[in-house]
Amino acid sequence: MFTCDVASIYLTPLPTLPARQGSNTTDLDATSATEKSLFGLPQWLIQINDDISRALERGVNIRQLVAARACAIDELLIALFNWFELDKTDLALFATGGYGRGELSLYSDVDILLLAPNDIAVEVSAKIDSLVAMLWDIGLEPALAVRSIDDCLAAAQNHTVASTLLETRLLIGNEVLQNIPDGIVNKLWSQRDFFEAKIAEAKARYIQHNATEFNLEPNIKTAPGGLRDIHIIGWVTKRYFRVGKLYDLVQQGFLTEKEFDELNFAESYLWQIRHYLHELTGRNENKLLFDYQREIAQRMGYETQPDDIPNAAVERFMRDYYRCAMQISTLSEMLTNHYYETIIEPSLPDNERPTKRPLNAHFNQIGDQIAIAHHRVFAQHPETILEMFLLMGQYGIKKVRTRTLRALKVAARGIDQTYRDNPEHQALFLANLKEQNYLFQRLRAMNRYGVLGNYIPAFAQVTGLMQFDLFHRYTVDAHTLFLIRILHRFTDAQYYEDFPLVSAIFQRIERKEILVLAAMFHDIAKGRGGNHNQLGETEAIEFCLTHGMSSADAQLVGWLTRHHLLMSKTAQKKDISDPEVVTHFANLVGNVTHLNHLYVLTVADMNATNPQLWNSWRATLMKQLYAQTRRILRADIDAPTNRHDMISATRKQALTLLDNVDNQHMDREEVLQLWDDLGDEYFLKEIAEDVLWHTEAILNHPPIGHASNAESTPLIVLREHRELALDAVQVFVYTQNQTNLFAVTMAVFDQMNLDVLDARIITATRDFALDSYVLLDHSGTLLADEDSQQELKQRLVDAFKNPTTPKLTHKRIPRHLRHFEVPTIISFEFNEASDQHIMSLQTLDQPGLLARVGQVFLQQKIEVHAARITTLGERAEDMFYISDQQDKPLSTLRLETLKAALTTSLSIRTDSSYS
Repeated sequence: MFTCDVASIYLTPLPTLPARQGSNTTDLDATSATEKSLFGLPQWLIQINDDISRALERGVNIRQLVAARACAIDELLIALFNWFELDKTDLALFATGGYGRGELSLYSDVDILLLAPNDIAVEVSAKIDSLVAMLWDIGLEPALAVRSIDDCLAAAQNHTVASTLLETRLLIGNEVLQNIPDGIVNKLWSQRDFFEAKIAEAKARYIQHNATEFNLEPNIKTAPGGLRDIHIIGWVTKRYFRVGKLYDLVQQGFLTEKEFDELNFAESYLWQIRHYLHELTGRNENKLLFDYQREIAQRMGYETQPDDIPNAAVERFMRDYYRCAMQISTLSEMLTNHYYETIIEPSLPDNERPTKRPLNAHFNQIGDQIAIAHHRVFAQHPETILEMFLLMGQYGIKKVRTRTLRALKVAARGIDQTYRDNPEHQALFLANLKEQNYLFQRLRAMNRYGVLGNYIPAFAQVTGLMQFDLFHRYTVDAHTLFLIRILHRFTDAQYYEDFPLVSAIFQRIERKEILVLAAMFHDIAKGRGGNHNQLGETEAIEFCLTHGMSSADAQLVGWLTRHHLLMSKTAQKKDISDPEVVTHFANLVGNVTHLNHLYVLTVADMNATNPQLWNSWRATLMKQLYAQTRRILRADIDAPTNRHDMISATRKQALTLLDNVDNQHMDREEVLQLWDDLGDEYFLKEIAEDVLWHTEAILNHPPIGHASNAESTPLIVLREHRELALDAVQVFVYTQNQTNLFAVTMAVFDQMNLDVLDARIITATRDFALDSYVLLDHSGTLLADEDSQQELKQRLVDAFKNPTTPKLTHKRIPRHLRHFEVPTIISFEFNEASDQHIMSLQTLDQPGLLARVGQVFLQQKIEVHAARITTLGERAEDMFYISDQQDKPLSTLRLETLKAALTTSLSIRTDSSYS
């Protein structure tokens, strides 16, 4: 039972309530003057919270403090129950839920139940209404249920209500009703039905939080690894064992002392975070938003050290949180399974009990789980720690019996350097990586139960390691395992349509463990300082060689580890329509084997870093770079190797398309004449399919004359982005060239809330602009709604006709961006082939960014020839090919002036508040 043991904590005493005036308790305003300012109770509640906060600062254990607040609320409710003369009725007042367990943070819900033997009389109902009104007036927000026993029976058919009834605690009132709530649950719910309902609820809750503990802004109560995962252990066990506290399960032999200590520590850690969340927000807040992470880290003692990198303190705090969450979810899963195996399973009918069959001398399969044959297996045969996971892959087993998991946790602590140096163990570990069946599930279990971190100590260092940004969605260990899961998806027909090319390549790679090892080591050196790619390469090669792999295999794993970012950076940040860029990349890659492995690893890495990172446009860039590089590496005699060859190849492909489709509106001679007018640069930048689309649109559009001609209207056409998905829109603009095209176009896109993924700005030989854009349409209506299309076209036409400085829209910085400091970094590189400067811009991805950049370009009289737009979480990393308005390179002075103007413009945020 819950007891108030808070002698070491000073809490301001509850004010004495005045005697009631008369006995007519349906007239409760006799003391009036707003009940004498509610007798000082609002101030008392505030003071209680302050007392608790100051006690925490003095080092009082958080467990004592959550109990102390529950005790204080007990005292208040008992006093008000008596003051409203409800003690003279047959009602019983219960604390329920977390309050019933004696756990109240500063602004936790105060769950209470008023239970009556029968229907409640009108005069009693009036007293209850007055009590509830008083609680609201003094600043307490009760979650109150008022029920008769029959009402309770009806409500408890819902398992959530049944859970609260299991945790009722009688505060005051009719003692005859004390055991009624628990009795109702026992009457309505069998052990099995209640267990299955709570497990189904937990699974649904997990799905709501992406089924991972590693969300960027986790809910510390309901997310995987949150407080709810501890509560579920109590819900499914307490009614069977007839206990009130988690520690009682230790005395019952269900829970070990060590498991209890682990849960106790983790729960206290989450309670402390919750306390500061409530303190900061002044409400029952359980979501650990970016808004609060830095401040809470500081309050919990995570100090910034002199040699720290930016955000190191908050990253250390979140690392401890994620480790804590993983420990809680692992124990919760294990203990609820243990309850099923030891309590429910033995009582099942014979035809529902799992059958047992031996796998070898050391392991059995029981149903869909693996189990050790006897409790000394791991101790007597240490190699079986790794053998077990290999058997799981070979026999298609995803789960492990609880008794085996408990033995595994103990055995894993014995994995030391001697164990790692044993050739038998090394062969078993590599055999596990070669066995692809259920590899993600097996490695996940290895990680959760200590095997992986002890076998590869460097992996233990990145467990729970996160980066305080919006780009890296998961901790390093979770990201690594997700990457391996995505590699497996490349063999699954279910995902073939999402990854057709990369799936085909991966399935042809015979030694898939090469990629698995590269995945395991590619980020293993993060968090140590220095270049994690180079450090990881060294460790990967050493690991492979010590495990008996050939030097060639070790070097390939090391090369992939070191260069795992090469392909994504090249595709996203360089102009891959430039043959020199592709040739340079091909030279770095060296051969088709390296290219195939790197392409597969890169696609999996991007998908496992951030699900929002992978879209049809990035897929197109990767596919294009792969195809062009492969032709070069295979010395394809028909492959274009320079600018002239690429231009000729594009024209040839477009002509082939022209001949193979019905083009009644296009004359071949007119097409060729137009193509001559469009210029070489156009065919270098565009693909054949888009060339044909543009050509048909231009030839079917009235001729565009001089800007002074009133009948001259720019051509603007839209269609879905065709490569892999329908999440992007292509916009093609054909009009007479003018100096402000990029700036005004960006302003219009910004006004219509359209994000630019890519921009190609080309000037034809006839001094016409051929601008292509790939956009993301957040509303999803641009292609479906004719009015939206016409609005976009009209806005662009109007902007082109009025070449004034475009007006920027006023937008607030979104909440999730306010907490990141991204320095604006601008650099320039001269490209001799195009006679232009390449400007690289890294800055905060603030609203209207490209519109602002375009405005500065206009003011500085800068001509934009192409742009590559990349958004990585809170960071924008964009590239622009620029010159002056006469297509000449910019002087050093003009570059410095441009850099200063952009830095100034981007440092002025539109609004310090957020939407």
